[in-house]
Amino acid sequence: MTTIRKAAVIGSGVMGSGIAAHLANAGLSVVLLDRVPTQLLPQEEAAGLTLAHPKVRNRLAVNALQGMVKTNPAPLFQASFAQRIQPGNLEDDLGMLRDVDWIIEVIIENLAAKQALFARIEEVWKAGTIVTSNTSGVSINAMVEGRSAAFRAHFLGTHFFNPPRYMKLLEIIPNSDTKSEIVVFMQDFCEKKLGKGVVVAKDTPNFISNRIGTYGLLVTLQEMLEKGYTVEEVDAVTGPAMGRPKSATFRTLDLVGLDTFVHVAGNVFSQVSDPAEKAVFDTPALMKDMVERGWIGEKSGQGFYKKVKAAAGSEIQALQFGTMTYEPSKRVSGASLEASKQAKGAAAKIKALITGKDRYAELAWNILKPVLLYSAEKLGEIADSIVDIDNALKWGFNWELGPFETWDALGLRRSVERMEAEGSVVPAWVKEWLAAGNESFYRRSEGRTFGYLGGTSSELGVRPEVISLASLKEQKKVIRSNSGASLIDIGDGVACLEFHSPNNAIGADILTMIQQSVDEVRSNYRGLVVANEGKNFCVGANLMLLLMEAQDGEWDEVDGIIRLFQNAMLKLKRLEKPVVAAPHKMTLGGGVEACLPADMTIFSAETYYGLVEVGVGLIPAGGGCKELALQASQSVQDPEVDLQPWINAAFETVAMAKVSTSGHDTKRLGYMRAQDRVVMNPDFRIYEAKQAVLRLDAAGYELPAEEKIRVAGENGKAVLVAAANAMRQGGYISDHDVKIAGKLAHVLAGGSVPAGTLVSEQYLLDLEREAFLSLCGEVKTQQRMQYMLSKGKPLRN
Repeated sequence: MTTIRKAAVIGSGVMGSGIAAHLANAGLSVVLLDRVPTQLLPQEEAAGLTLAHPKVRNRLAVNALQGMVKTNPAPLFQASFAQRIQPGNLEDDLGMLRDVDWIIEVIIENLAAKQALFARIEEVWKAGTIVTSNTSGVSINAMVEGRSAAFRAHFLGTHFFNPPRYMKLLEIIPNSDTKSEIVVFMQDFCEKKLGKGVVVAKDTPNFISNRIGTYGLLVTLQEMLEKGYTVEEVDAVTGPAMGRPKSATFRTLDLVGLDTFVHVAGNVFSQVSDPAEKAVFDTPALMKDMVERGWIGEKSGQGFYKKVKAAAGSEIQALQFGTMTYEPSKRVSGASLEASKQAKGAAAKIKALITGKDRYAELAWNILKPVLLYSAEKLGEIADSIVDIDNALKWGFNWELGPFETWDALGLRRSVERMEAEGSVVPAWVKEWLAAGNESFYRRSEGRTFGYLGGTSSELGVRPEVISLASLKEQKKVIRSNSGASLIDIGDGVACLEFHSPNNAIGADILTMIQQSVDEVRSNYRGLVVANEGKNFCVGANLMLLLMEAQDGEWDEVDGIIRLFQNAMLKLKRLEKPVVAAPHKMTLGGGVEACLPADMTIFSAETYYGLVEVGVGLIPAGGGCKELALQASQSVQDPEVDLQPWINAAFETVAMAKVSTSGHDTKRLGYMRAQDRVVMNPDFRIYEAKQAVLRLDAAGYELPAEEKIRVAGENGKAVLVAAANAMRQGGYISDHDVKIAGKLAHVLAGGSVPAGTLVSEQYLLDLEREAFLSLCGEVKTQQRMQYMLSKGKPLRN
């Protein structure tokens, strides 16, 4: 098989519809099938429909398709992608399976039901078509008992995690007859086309992530009940202090649903024979009692936590196990927790937590130790690679470090000695590894990573599409660097400008490095990539610095900051070599303005992109308004055609601080240009940006000539201001919002000039800067800036 262009998803429930949506996100045509309903709904009866009517027979899949557009968080990158999905039913449309390249089963977790479905599928199965199950724990081999050898050779498990769009992990589970080339193909396809992090698991109960993750959650619950810790104490230890998500243990269980968790744990309990292992997976009576009461978490309104209305608004309460009542959640503090908070990076945080001397350090050790030992015991049984186990927990449970990486962070030899001193049995292979002189499971040397693989230390291969800036820095590929940014040689004559200031906020250090990078690339490189590996690409300019200068009345300083920003962006735009930006996750305000000068933008699929300055009482002034006006002018080449619709759209986008919900959604907001595109796998975006630079260079790149910008002028400005005033009269915005909107309208329309006037880029930059400076002097703008810095959300004053 060369590729997959069309797929069928059978089962339109939460997971089935989510998988179908994500396949559509990837550009596949999708057939979504489900059962035929056996009863009419009241509205169907009222409409005179019968069970034989296509609307009734396709109801389940149609409703799922309609729900995709309304669900939040959205399973689709763009609502229009729903058009790629064709709903149907299993009785009338089973023959559609002959025309697809991949069939995915996502029905009830019942072996007999799955076996019956695969028997029906094989009747219409086209030889060579890949068939997979999305099961989270049912045996892959058992599902296809009785199927032909050819069918089994093309069958495997593909366990997506929920929600499929947002969760990186995809476990691939071959059966005993799956062709090895099918496994390799699916791993490659799902990484490249679907953007997933793929691990290969063995056909064992709950596979990798849910096997280890569920074990860890149960061990934590048992330790808490034995030692009398509270819900809040456990979550304080098992959240960011341990390199885990803020949802920690019990908020995670509430989100997953206790009923779901009990089912997952029960699946292992029913299939393992070792008494000690079975005892761990025997769900505590407390949790079973909560399920019986209906206290199953967020979907029922209460679980380990409950949100209630209080005098000061809503209040989070935590379950008290002794009385089975709820009390206001209490803040937890301790020396080891504070030490972890002060440490930098997950490895240092975990080590600081474990080496403490208080009860929270003891709790952390007592729940980490069995997870590390269990992971080591299961190597070879659930997966052949420590990398797959580590990645499964990082991508499936959002741990910052996997079990073996965590063990390294604690100090492998020291922690093993402590385990054995406490009477724990350490797997023989771990002791043999230490006896051979190894001090860790992983080691890095000159940018290369080596790890334990079958008793030897082997180099861990990295896909060529993955360019690691951290690794390149280890290899001393840094060309220039300061406190906020670095210029890195990423090979083949291409350099990468990386931001690394706190939150990647743009300040003088980054702006200086941009200017220096342009000079360096002009002289010595084929082109430039603008990208980084931060949590977010860039959340904007350094707001704290701007506020301090504004409050002190240092207007020359503020003016200087904006001029430096504008000049850096203009210099980047005027580089005679190709420039490609590769933003990811939050790319806001100044982050957008750092991408707009690029010849091309490679958006990560999960890019949340927008000029949001009005949220702090300002307007974009680093070239953002100028670039939108330029794009409008370029879109309307005929001088007789009215610019107003394009300016109206840009005004609405900026004035309402609209942010894209994905990389694809930037097109709806007017940010995506014809040459821009989206890459599905975020790990590949720097590579793809580099390839784009090389293609532009090989094609004989020429710097586009600077062109005059046709503006809407005074008449256009009047239209925008009138719209803002109407919003004010309707009570939708405040007087200060109207003032900001007026400044924005003045800049986007090109100021007080006749409609159709041709102006320079510098002219519009001057308008931006003047408007920005005047707004900085407004008390209400300063209040908005202060509120954003202290509360993390906009103030509407």
